[in-house]
Amino acid sequence: MPASSPRQMRLGLFLLSTGHHIAGWRHPGAQADMPTSIRAFAEIARMAEAARFDMLFLADNNCVPQTDWPAVRRTTRANIFEPIALLSALSVVTERIGLVATGSTTYSEPYHIARAFGTLDHISGGRAGWNIVTTSNSNEAWNFGRDSHMAHADRYRRAAEFVEVTKGLWDSFADDALVRDVESGIYFDAGKLRVLDHQGEHFTVRGPLNLARPPQGHPVLVQAGGSEAGRDLAARTAEVIFAVNQALPDAQEFYADIKRRLLAHGRDAEAVKVMPGLFPVVGRTRAEAEDRMAELQRLLHPDVGLSLLSFLTGGFDFSPYDVDGPLPELPDTDVGKARLKVIADLAKRENLSIRQLYERIAVSRGHHMVVGSAAEIADRMQEWFEGGAADGFNVMPPTFPEGFRAFTELVVPELQRRGLFRTEYSGATLREHLGLARPPHAARGHVALPPA
Repeated sequence: MPASSPRQMRLGLFLLSTGHHIAGWRHPGAQADMPTSIRAFAEIARMAEAARFDMLFLADNNCVPQTDWPAVRRTTRANIFEPIALLSALSVVTERIGLVATGSTTYSEPYHIARAFGTLDHISGGRAGWNIVTTSNSNEAWNFGRDSHMAHADRYRRAAEFVEVTKGLWDSFADDALVRDVESGIYFDAGKLRVLDHQGEHFTVRGPLNLARPPQGHPVLVQAGGSEAGRDLAARTAEVIFAVNQALPDAQEFYADIKRRLLAHGRDAEAVKVMPGLFPVVGRTRAEAEDRMAELQRLLHPDVGLSLLSFLTGGFDFSPYDVDGPLPELPDTDVGKARLKVIADLAKRENLSIRQLYERIAVSRGHHMVVGSAAEIADRMQEWFEGGAADGFNVMPPTFPEGFRAFTELVVPELQRRGLFRTEYSGATLREHLGLARPPHAARGHVALPPA
């Protein structure tokens, strides 16, 4: 038998505004108008595809943050494209790279999500992925006729049912239902169209979906939750997890826990790819990388740092505390539970003051950061990849295009030289890139019309 191919890491590019440093839009290496420039996004998408990345990933929210106007006005957070429209546009200027977007299970309906992401999968030839979020920003409630954000446990129960309904809608048509028989005049076989007729705790959805089954069977299911409820939902439904881990032991614990939960749910351990976020600041030398990092940090206004820290800790008010003093005890929150723990653990482990903590968080929002040469960054990625902490990474460059170009020109060739990352695509769909099976058609609901 031929030897199996060596395991290689998966790489996603987290597209966020002008880059992942919250003040990076002010840097000369960033394109300040990128949030609403399709040409800028197209340039980055083609750059990522040329580097053979598995996917592009777009986060999303449905509000302008309104908790701290003095800080928000200093960021790009109030200006963001709708992700499905943007990825549909990027699908026609790329050919292979996957296209993943966020869709909220709290502030949308299964039929909307099934139709939008199913359409993207068709348009792109099987490259779509849905990032399933329950939404952590409570401001979104005000835009959807609600006075308050749904409780954490309720959001996850709704999400579990939401995913199952959406998958059922994608399975409305069998793969071979559209016969398009010109002679008989039959366009589709009604005996291969299923009416879902779902009635559950949160949703009543008749169906069927007015769209042929997506090329991938259904778009790749992605999740980022790290709380107990989030881990359990991911183990039951996700195919990719964008994890938030700062330290290798924490990442190893998360990775092992997810793989155990997969087996407990009767799924194969390889059915889910765990991809922690990675914020790389790359230089030709460590000194050059450290200079770039210091340059970015000088652009950070204290109002912005404190505001972001407050947002990521569930709205905690830091104003009574000395910013150069220790982090106070943070109360439990009903939003962003996993991120809150990562932040608190980071401050405790490295004995950071509030100022030092927000300077770190403004960089990576709790994700792992590496500042160094291409070899040093590749070393860190290899350590996590081979050390039972990751199947790949969701790369979060500090700026676009400069910060990402440095990664593709310096780090990617180093990973390829080590045999850790592909030099060419071997498939055409996102599932093929990730080594994920195409789900079989599940006969849910009842047949629309029995065959004649």
